[in-house]
Amino acid sequence: MSQNRRHILGLSGGKDSSALAIYMRDKVPQMEYAFCDTGKELPETYEFLDRLEAFLGKKVERLNADRDFDHWLSVFGGLLPSSQVRWCTRLLKIKPFEEFIGDDSAYNYVAIRADENRVGYKPLKNVENRNIEPKYPFKEDGITEADVYRILEESGLGLPEYYKWRTRSGCYFCFYQRKAEWVGLMEKHPDLFELAKGYEKFNDETGERYTWSQSESLAELSDAERIEQIKASYNKSMARKTTSQPNRSLLEILGDTLDDEDDEEPCLICDL
Repeated sequence: MSQNRRHILGLSGGKDSSALAIYMRDKVPQMEYAFCDTGKELPETYEFLDRLEAFLGKKVERLNADRDFDHWLSVFGGLLPSSQVRWCTRLLKIKPFEEFIGDDSAYNYVAIRADENRVGYKPLKNVENRNIEPKYPFKEDGITEADVYRILEESGLGLPEYYKWRTRSGCYFCFYQRKAEWVGLMEKHPDLFELAKGYEKFNDETGERYTWSQSESLAELSDAERIEQIKASYNKSMARKTTSQPNRSLLEILGDTLDDEDDEEPCLICDL
């Protein structure tokens, strides 16, 4: 490996990038670790990053955007980010990461696994004097999801606590959350659920709705009858998959169950 390049691994607080950091710790001693902090992350994410930092024996740089989510929300006229307009990823994740690298040449280590078919890091714009070259150690070494779980368990870190009810990292109000995950947020962090609900706006005159989920508002989702409906559907799907796939872990079954509702891929830099 060239000694003139920086070696940088971006952490999301999720299982894959955390496992890659553990996997590469002794392979690349000069590795730098960075986490783009939106200020809207789950408490479990911050707690896990602290533990990961202790395991790595090296500081995880917390990269904060010059302007926070609320500033950009105002700039966009209250338009909440969505899968069609992902301004949050661009301005709060990719931009701070690229600024951290600056004009340096760098290897960017990406935690896409061998059993995935996803595209890695894409720069905001092509800059001739910037050389950020992605590397995919998991793909190169044949590391699968089962290996990721093994790496985390053998390290003693295990999974972040939020994996008990949510399979994706990211902001607590991430629009990629599935219905059962929103219910999980409401039950585990009712204060954050209320904050997320407060971002939603409604125009009675025009009928415009700015909600995290296109199909319903969080107020509608938090109705007792609706919660029971979501839980019943979730429990039925979990039971069916547990019976039909007895050799799979509960976490894998949880992921499949949630994907039954919505398997749209979340933002790569937020989720890995």
